[in-house]
Amino acid sequence: MLTSYLSTVRALLQNPPASTQLYSDANLTSFINTARGQLAGEAECIRAIGTVPTIVNQQPYNFSSINLGVPATTGVQAAIHVRRINVGVGNGQVWLEGRPWEWFNFYVLNNPIPNPAQPSIWAQYGQGGAPSSQIGVGATGGGSFYINVPDAVYTLYCDCVCYPIALAADSDAEAIPYQWTDAVPFLACYYALLSAQTDARRAAAEAYYNYYKVFLERARTQANPSPLRWQYEQAGDPVQAMKLGVKPPAGAAA
Repeated sequence: MLTSYLSTVRALLQNPPASTQLYSDANLTSFINTARGQLAGEAECIRAIGTVPTIVNQQPYNFSSINLGVPATTGVQAAIHVRRINVGVGNGQVWLEGRPWEWFNFYVLNNPIPNPAQPSIWAQYGQGGAPSSQIGVGATGGGSFYINVPDAVYTLYCDCVCYPIALAADSDAEAIPYQWTDAVPFLACYYALLSAQTDARRAAAEAYYNYYKVFLERARTQANPSPLRWQYEQAGDPVQAMKLGVKPPAGAAA
């Protein structure tokens, strides 16, 4: 997939061949991987169920502790955020109630003598995706969540929005699904043109960013099933304006 990305980005940038090359393949690869990470967060298009074993009496858990499989096989590096958590009970799962951190802090943590029990409630604390040596330099932060005090070892099933591994070779697995992959080259071009030394190329960066947004919206529209067109947040409800009683602007089609 990396070869395809590089070929498309070079064509869009009209990047000349070696000896007068404006952007090296190393730089373009960096722009491509940055674009892929940003797209994954914006589109929320990489979803995976990860598992975390609880530790008796331990409440905080880092996103980096969520097992999402082998990155080299799945193409998934780590979690950006957790949407939902279930706990394994018997032969099935039980939903954990998600709460804002301030509520959790006041009603759950605000207890000098907590009563250990089966996990039933959770709240996110740390923000940002799980750190990775492939993203940034010396990253030590990242997302985390708390649960009520567990009385035993349980398996938590976390519905995660994830970011992909950085592509270094054409054989590396691409976790970003088609058709969002069509949007990646345009955002990569945006980063490349921002690095240029001419005002004209920097101005062209905005045009490529607009193309990226168009392809991003098209991918979301195409991914949503027609019977439930608005089931994913990014799509929105096509009749929301009518439900809210918002009048269309003068001259607009009914």
